[in-house]
Amino acid sequence: MTEADCRSSVVTAPVRTAQADPSGVPLAELDPALLREQRTSIKWTRFPAEVLPLFVAEMDFAVAPEIRAALTARIEASDIGYLDSPGPLARAFADFALNRWGWAVPHDHVHLATDVATGVVESLRVFRPAGGRIAVPTPVYPGFFEMLEEVPFEVVELPLLTSPEPRLDLAAIERAFTEGPGVDAFLLCNPHNPHGLAHRAEDLAELARLAAAHDVFVVSDEIHAPLVFDGEAFAPFAPLAAAAGALSATTTSASKGWNLAGAKCAVIVAADERANEALRRLPPETVTRASILGLHAGVAAFSEGAAWLDRAIAQIEQNEQLLSELVAERLPGVRLTRPRAGYLAWLDFREAGLGDDPCKRILDEARVALNDGRHFGAGGAGHVRLNLACAPDTIRAAVARISAILPHTSKESR
Repeated sequence: MTEADCRSSVVTAPVRTAQADPSGVPLAELDPALLREQRTSIKWTRFPAEVLPLFVAEMDFAVAPEIRAALTARIEASDIGYLDSPGPLARAFADFALNRWGWAVPHDHVHLATDVATGVVESLRVFRPAGGRIAVPTPVYPGFFEMLEEVPFEVVELPLLTSPEPRLDLAAIERAFTEGPGVDAFLLCNPHNPHGLAHRAEDLAELARLAAAHDVFVVSDEIHAPLVFDGEAFAPFAPLAAAAGALSATTTSASKGWNLAGAKCAVIVAADERANEALRRLPPETVTRASILGLHAGVAAFSEGAAWLDRAIAQIEQNEQLLSELVAERLPGVRLTRPRAGYLAWLDFREAGLGDDPCKRILDEARVALNDGRHFGAGGAGHVRLNLACAPDTIRAAVARISAILPHTSKESR
């Protein structure tokens, strides 16, 4: 099938079957060898052709037909200029937030940013211009550490509780807020990347109470929120912050839920009117650097993409179940933290016999590219992160390659 044929199949056959992705593209056409010929993002260009790329958070699934149609319409209208407001994106996001999570968002509380990282940085500049100390639960998305280099903050790492399951360490958070120099800001990842943790509402409510009591500004990155698994509840932080009187802003986008990472458009949402007054001081460039194509892609995603999203979640859940079974059967010594949101799996290789740098061993010897847990902060060493948003056969191939280099597996095979 040519690239043109693939585009046609996405638009005309959006109904998912057991053998198709959320857009109706046959799973066989998500073969990494084929995708490498069609796509040019870093997922497909960073490593040689023989490497299975399961590192960067991009889906292999074809973009939703509704989004393709919206982008095509804007290009055909030569509508590729600058922006000065969220425009229709504010209503689209607010409607989605209300319908999906019960979060009532005033449209004028929605502000525009280039991407979620920009939303985090610019929020910190507005709410805490003098900088200070910022608490970050770890291990966490490595980009947090990179983006925080742009602002004058000292990072205070607060490892998650890990037993019996990952959870915010509220006692450690309270100590950080109350002892010594305290903290000025808190960077929340909700749901948490890399664990796929959908934080408990009661934990977030307690975080909001502590933040209000100790004047800690909380910025919540909720980029993976649309991808909460069936039967799980997602708790937006903003309503809890508003109820507690905590100063907070949320930054999010359609980029993970609908595979639009390069479209470059996100929103920053004020938790209440006090926060909204601060966000009105965002520099104009925060808005004008966002992409008009990304904005219209986001509008289509939030207003028309719910069915596609649900099919994507269903496929990710099936892939997560498959990975769990394969890890138990073929990767002795490896422990999987089972996600409940997002499409990223967190794997503990510390007892697998691959030494202190399992990620490098897996890349060099198994030719599978994963994310190195050491870059995720305290608690990440010896772990890797794997992308589940792909065809099941890609997961099977990756596990088979990794299994072949494990010392326990090699001894058993002899």
